[in-house]
Amino acid sequence: MTGYLAYDTVTVGGMAIQNQIFGLSEAEATFMGSMAADGILGLAYQSIASDDATPVFNNMVSQGLVSQDLFSVYLSSNEEQGSVVMFGEIDTSYYTGNIYWIPLSSETYYQITMDSVTINGETVACSGGCQAIIDTGTSLIVGPSSDISNINSWVGATTDQYGDATVSCSNIQSMPSITFTLNDYTFTIPASSYVSDISGTCITGFGGSSDSLWILGDVFIRNYYTIFNRGNNSMGLAKLA
Repeated sequence: MTGYLAYDTVTVGGMAIQNQIFGLSEAEATFMGSMAADGILGLAYQSIASDDATPVFNNMVSQGLVSQDLFSVYLSSNEEQGSVVMFGEIDTSYYTGNIYWIPLSSETYYQITMDSVTINGETVACSGGCQAIIDTGTSLIVGPSSDISNINSWVGATTDQYGDATVSCSNIQSMPSITFTLNDYTFTIPASSYVSDISGTCITGFGGSSDSLWILGDVFIRNYYTIFNRGNNSMGLAKLA
């Protein structure tokens, strides 16, 4: 994508953010022409912003528009219910029990240290620890191709001609849960969350990458109320209410 930078007043949920810098595209890659999204509201750290542009949440904080230096996300599994992002707020109605706090290992994306990925107590990926980012902008759970292949084989998936890892839809109830250990806390994802039924074809929500960095995307986030705490550079995860 190429274009230029501009400034305007940007309104989000009734908040008017003054002098917000943003990019306007003039030329885009072909695949973007069919995308439903009108744009991206970047909420990562300024250290990775194009041209060192000040992200919108930084300005929300500096202009005193939010009460806390954090934002939180509830990703719904129900299209009718809808998902929520809350700027400056933690809504206790969305979670139950404790919030488990995980310190960031890098203030770029929301990067953390992951201890392991296990199935039935056996380490199946991220042996000895690895780095992961928690990212709403990624649909799947993404990891190194060899680790992802191992996970898919453990859950009984086979790779089809398109590269998708498929399972029998009738097997979902008997497939194992997958546990991600972060900062000594365990977060377990059931098969009903990591398998999608697309017109009768059931596909696992794991994607392979040549990068060593894991991405805990929407397949993971949909199971937990997720808090991006900029005030103390940590991630909060809590069981959904």
